[in-house]
Amino acid sequence: MANTDKDILKKLPEPKGYRLLIAIPKVDEKTEGGIIRAESSRKQEEVATICGLVIKMGPDAYKDSARFPSGPWCKKDDWVIFRPYSGTRVTIFGEEFRIINDDTVEAVVDDPKGVNRAQ
Repeated sequence: MANTDKDILKKLPEPKGYRLLIAIPKVDEKTEGGIIRAESSRKQEEVATICGLVIKMGPDAYKDSARFPSGPWCKKDDWVIFRPYSGTRVTIFGEEFRIINDDTVEAVVDDPKGVNRAQ
C-alpha cells in the first residue's frame, strides 16, 4: 500500500515552541540549459538551499510582541528565504525538511523558482 499525502502529513514532526517546519524543494534533474546534474550535485544543492515552504508552525512562533512588534514574518504555506545550512535537517519518506527558528526567516517570496543561493 502506497503512502498518501495525508499519511505523510500525519508523520511529519510537530514543531515545538517558536520553531517552523520547512519543506525543502527538490532540485531539478537538469539545468535550464539541459545538462543532467549528478545525484551528489543535486543533494549538495538541496542541503545548501536558502528557500523552503512553511508546512507547520510551533505554538509560540511569532508570539513575542517585543521581538516581532509588526507581527509574524511569515505564515503557513509561505515560501521563505533563510540562511544556507540553517536548522535541523530531517528526512521523512526520502524527502528533506528543516526545523528552523522563527527569527531565521529573512524574506518571503511568491514563487521559489529562480531563487538560488549566490555562489
